[in-house]
Amino acid sequence: MKKILALNGSPRPAGNTTFLLEQFLKGAKTGRTIAEELRTQDLNLEYCSGCLRCNILKRCSLRGDDWESLSHKILESDVLVFASPVYFHHLTASLKKVLDRFRSFTHVQITETGLIHTPHQIWNKDFVLLLTMGSPNAKEAQPIIELFQFMAEMLGDGNRLHVICGTRLAVSRQVIRTEQELLELYPKLGLPATLAKQDYLTNQSVLSECEALGERLAGW
Repeated sequence: MKKILALNGSPRPAGNTTFLLEQFLKGAKTGRTIAEELRTQDLNLEYCSGCLRCNILKRCSLRGDDWESLSHKILESDVLVFASPVYFHHLTASLKKVLDRFRSFTHVQITETGLIHTPHQIWNKDFVLLLTMGSPNAKEAQPIIELFQFMAEMLGDGNRLHVICGTRLAVSRQVIRTEQELLELYPKLGLPATLAKQDYLTNQSVLSECEALGERLAGW
């Protein structure tokens, strides 16, 4: 049975990110899976202090918060889902705080020309990145995608990264709104109402893509 851990970095319970994640988990439940969703802003996590002791300990040296439990869940999962709105071309702060603690999964050696990252154990997981953004151009999320490409490759050659982006999503629940609701919303956002029909179809396609990916990754 596959284990799925979903980290929801959205601060909005009814945000567009949450609806993409819900559709992914809906698809995943069609297979034999154990899925858990955590909202990152609800986690009790200290900030990584860059102490480097994880090089020796092979675990984070910070104790007394939720990381010990969370790190075990991360290591035990077959599928890791990272869901976030794009804030100033990057992840939300609460999700980035989690990623900074990923430093404890690797040994980092400083050389004359750069860094050598060696994971304490080789991963073979599916990484899923679900992003929503106000921009109509998914390239706005490229810094995030590049970070996850690096993480997936660094932690194991067998890791696979899957990315789905929802675009031109500025207000809560926009991704699930009807075409008529978008027609009424867009003038308030200063957008041409003529975009409503195509954006409605695009939003439906993104939601379907999330569900289909969840179903595919839940399979054996």
